[in-house]
Amino acid sequence: MANLKAIRDRIASVKNTKKITEAMRLVAAAKVRRAQEQVNSTRPFADSLAQVLYNIQGKLQFEDVDLPLFQQREVKKVALVVVSGDRGLCGGYNANVIRRAEIRAKELTAQGVEYTYVIVGKKAVQYFGNETRQAPIEKKFVGLEQIPTAPEAAEIGDELLSLFLAEEVDKVELIYTKFVSLIASKPVIQTLMPLTTQGLEVKDDEIFRLTTKGGQFGVERENVTSEVEEYPKDTIFEQDPLQILEALLPLYLNNQILRSLQEAAASELAARMTAMNNASENASELMGDLTMSYNKARQAAITQELSEVVAGANAL
Repeated sequence: MANLKAIRDRIASVKNTKKITEAMRLVAAAKVRRAQEQVNSTRPFADSLAQVLYNIQGKLQFEDVDLPLFQQREVKKVALVVVSGDRGLCGGYNANVIRRAEIRAKELTAQGVEYTYVIVGKKAVQYFGNETRQAPIEKKFVGLEQIPTAPEAAEIGDELLSLFLAEEVDKVELIYTKFVSLIASKPVIQTLMPLTTQGLEVKDDEIFRLTTKGGQFGVERENVTSEVEEYPKDTIFEQDPLQILEALLPLYLNNQILRSLQEAAASELAARMTAMNNASENASELMGDLTMSYNKARQAAITQELSEVVAGANAL
């Protein structure tokens, strides 16, 4: 009987765990939808900004663009911006982006280039902040909203601009996790600074949509092509186009950072959703095995009691 009670307690414990993991899966799914809505809401500004930059670039295509953000210097030191999460229970999401950052740091060291970290997210701060690693950390950003906001992206962008314009670093690379699907994501590296005029052209964009089919979550991706309306060739700007470009480039950088944070947030939430779904499925399997063990133990106990009754009756 003691064994039966232990199995019943274990079944109850696993059942409660499954309720928690299922609730966390649904919460992560709701937040993925919010991330999708935020991507869509920021798109009009991003498209308009890209259109203006595209047309100004065309106006200056035969001129020398002499701006600090376009300055190509000998790369002696690189700022690695590592974007991780503040929470765990999301599979290998944090470990993968941290591993990619370490690989990049080793590549730079092998080339004789110094590096420093600008870390976004508590998990990367805990990892690189460990005294045994002695990692060079320039700045930390923790406690960000799980769904990134423009002010947070602007704060990070201002710090990176200061480092680059003060020539404390000669290059800024962003390491984040690109959203691929609910079950797949990919750590990538994007050069933020210095900019190149070729990097300002409008490209096909890709967005994701969380869907439900047959009670199961899925993702549909669609390519979005922005129609760029070129300004008339004889357009006259009140200000020097170079000054307009200089004023808009920080906005462009902040927008790039915001989109990267959104991709990383969607990847983290999808990874957590998948991890909690797997945990729920494992709990269901474990409950099935425990129920079978309970039934076998209960049947064995009943058989033993019947055997004892029969033995006692024969003895009489």
